[in-house]
Amino acid sequence: MSTTVGLTDLVEYTDWERQKWKAWLMTQGDSVLALSAGPHGDGRFDSVGDLIKHIFSAEKRYVDRLSDRPLTDPATIPVDRLEGLFGFGQRSRKDLRSFIDALPASAWDVPHEYNILNFTVQATPRKIIVHVLMHEIRHWAQIATVLRFNGLTTGEMHDFLVSPALSGGQPCPQTQ
Repeated sequence: MSTTVGLTDLVEYTDWERQKWKAWLMTQGDSVLALSAGPHGDGRFDSVGDLIKHIFSAEKRYVDRLSDRPLTDPATIPVDRLEGLFGFGQRSRKDLRSFIDALPASAWDVPHEYNILNFTVQATPRKIIVHVLMHEIRHWAQIATVLRFNGLTTGEMHDFLVSPALSGGQPCPQTQ
C-alpha cells in the first residue's frame, strides 16, 4: 500500500472541488463571474470568470504541450457564462484523464523541454501534471478569498481532509 498522495488522489480532489464550486456558483447565477478579481493582480485576470477560465485553460494547454499538439486558444471561451466555462472545464479534464491513462509508465519521469510563456522549462510529465493540479487548488482558494471579500461564502468546507479523496468524506457532527 502506498503511503503517498498520488496523481489520482489529486485528480479526485480537484474533480470534487469543481463539482462543489459549480453547484454553488450556479445558485449565484452568471453575474458572480463579473466580480472583480481585485486591484492588485498582475493584469491577466479582471474577474472571477477570468480566474475560472484560467484554471481550465491552463490544464488544457499543459495537456496540449505534453501531447505535442498545438496549444488550444481559449479566446472563444466565455468568461460570463457558468455553463460555458464549466463545459470547457469538463473537456479539459477529459483530456487530462485521457493523457494520464494513456501515458506509459516508462514515460512519466522522462524530462522534456517545454516553452511556456516567455521561458523554457525542463520537466517530467509527472511534475507538469502535479503542477496543473496544484495550480488549480491554489486558484480555487484565490477565488474563495475574492468571493469572501465580496460578502459571499459557500458555507461548506473545501479542504482536502473532508474530500472523498483517500477514502475521506464530509466531517461528522460533533458529539456532546
